[in-house]
Amino acid sequence: MLENIIEFFKNLPAKKCEVCGQEIEEQHECYGNKCDFCNIL
Repeated sequence: MLENIIEFFKNLPAKKCEVCGQEIEEQHECYGNKCDFCNIL
């Protein structure tokens, strides 16, 4: 069962910033939806 959960998180697609569309360099399962640049604007 644990292996299924690990595979699930490994296979999540990379998140993209909701503002500029750039791929976010962070864990894909986190709650943030803006890149570092757009987050400070």
